[in-house]
Amino acid sequence: MGRTHSIGSDDVYMDRIHSVHFALDNDDGARTHQYDKADIILVGVSRCGKTPTSLYLALQFGIRAANYPLTEDDLDEDGMLKLPKALVPHRQKLFGLTIDARRLSAIRNERRPNSRYSSMDQCLQEVEQAESLYRTMHIPFIDATRFSVEEISTRMIAETGLARRFSPR
Repeated sequence: MGRTHSIGSDDVYMDRIHSVHFALDNDDGARTHQYDKADIILVGVSRCGKTPTSLYLALQFGIRAANYPLTEDDLDEDGMLKLPKALVPHRQKLFGLTIDARRLSAIRNERRPNSRYSSMDQCLQEVEQAESLYRTMHIPFIDATRFSVEEISTRMIAETGLARRFSPR
């Protein structure tokens, strides 16, 4: 009785807890000085699914996932996104998320209705710039528009060959 929901060994439990804490501590570009400890760093525009995916990777697989938002602050003088300085040393750990601009606008409208942040033009521009950056810098990426966090994570692991610390039950 109760074995279905057991946490397994103490080591697996502690790996899971440490990975979840890592994901929370390194959410949204916080503590970039800890990126050397990350297994993967998710990048993408605001509200594309970076945080839930990071937490899922941590909770289900013990993967230390950080995430970093690509913002207008990362634009160069030509108005193109450039790789933020904090990410340059960790380029091999980067994985991009993108999303359909219409879906992004709808999600952002729930948070900040009728704002520039949620406007279709703004969302389209940000998504196009992020995808251009991924292609230019050869950062693998996935369109998260129609996938669950579980599917995004599975595809990410398959594409990167990222080692799971444990398998979900």
